[in-house]
Amino acid sequence: MAVITSQPELQLVVGTPHTSSSVAIDHIQNSSCLSTIIARRIKESLTSILTKFHAGYFRVSLSLGGQALLWKTLIGPTDDTSTLRLTLHMFHPTAFTLLWSFSFFTLVLLSILYLLRCLFYFKMVKEEFLHRVGVNYLFAPSISWLLLLQSGPFFTPNYHYSYVVLWWVFAVPVVVLDVKIYGQWFTKGKKFLSAVANPTSQLSVIGNLVSAQAAANMGWKESAIGFFSLGMVHYLVLFVTLYQRLSGTDRLPTMLRPAFFLFFAAPSMASLAWQSIAGSFDTTSKMLFFLSLFLFMSLVCRPTLFKRSMRRFNVAWWAYSFPLSVLALASMEYAEEVKGDIAHLLMLLLLTFSVLVSITLIIFTLLNTKILLLPNHFDHIGSFLSLPRVSPLSKKTTTTCV
Repeated sequence: MAVITSQPELQLVVGTPHTSSSVAIDHIQNSSCLSTIIARRIKESLTSILTKFHAGYFRVSLSLGGQALLWKTLIGPTDDTSTLRLTLHMFHPTAFTLLWSFSFFTLVLLSILYLLRCLFYFKMVKEEFLHRVGVNYLFAPSISWLLLLQSGPFFTPNYHYSYVVLWWVFAVPVVVLDVKIYGQWFTKGKKFLSAVANPTSQLSVIGNLVSAQAAANMGWKESAIGFFSLGMVHYLVLFVTLYQRLSGTDRLPTMLRPAFFLFFAAPSMASLAWQSIAGSFDTTSKMLFFLSLFLFMSLVCRPTLFKRSMRRFNVAWWAYSFPLSVLALASMEYAEEVKGDIAHLLMLLLLTFSVLVSITLIIFTLLNTKILLLPNHFDHIGSFLSLPRVSPLSKKTTTTCV
């Protein structure tokens, strides 16, 4: 009996290390499989983000940059002694610093994502460059950086060397895109502009005007005048083309109708740029401000134009914010120049409207992040690169899919 009793004990003792080894091996294999699954999920998510990401997402940084410049001007030194302006001037500079920092990190994140897209999906970037809508949003990164450069709390044009270097870095892409876009207008035939022009084309104008304003702030008046003249001449051509509703200019999809707000963003930015060049908000700046105010009122009185684009949130909604920011900024400069009660009331209304729209868009964006980038969700904005591309020379329609 003793022998029979001890045998299973020996077997039990011998079997114990074998079981522990199996458990350890299984644990290592499971950990390896789990790591592989996590890595695969991360890669799939990053791939989905980069394939759905495009230059249109820089609307977000464009709007935040406009707000940063607006609030820097608001809390900056002023000759306006009105009660309203003095009350607004009491906002603590820390709030502006937080806003600028948030705008900066947002723009850095978007820039990194787009650089990765250029590295791994260059063909898609090329399709954007060749598309009549997508190419205009390539101005947005440079505009965003130039706005943050002007509104930066940590450096000013007084630190001349760093400001000049950064201005060149951000302004050169604007010139390169100008050569590409405006050169096509001259060389592609008389109907080319009417076929490719759309409200987003005004971003090219805004890019030149922001560059002019930044150049004027550091004392480069001749460069500022050059950028200003380049932008305004093409704005006149573009405005007349879009105003006439020629064939081809009305094929902007419904979801991109918020881009119509760019109609008053361009003259608002022009009034600010000319003020920086001339040194005061003179008659020319006032004329451009009144034009932008009229165009703003014309659009606001037609809410049905934007009804269908507002059914579901998408990143195109951010096209509302930047034009309102520069219009509010222009109204602020106008109120400081004329020093009238009506001008200050107009400034307050536009400033309040601009801030409320920006805050609302930030909240909606945070609540709908999955719609914008994460996989298994339809991207409402990325489809603009699947619009028909019309050649005015052959009357044939081709489709670009990204």
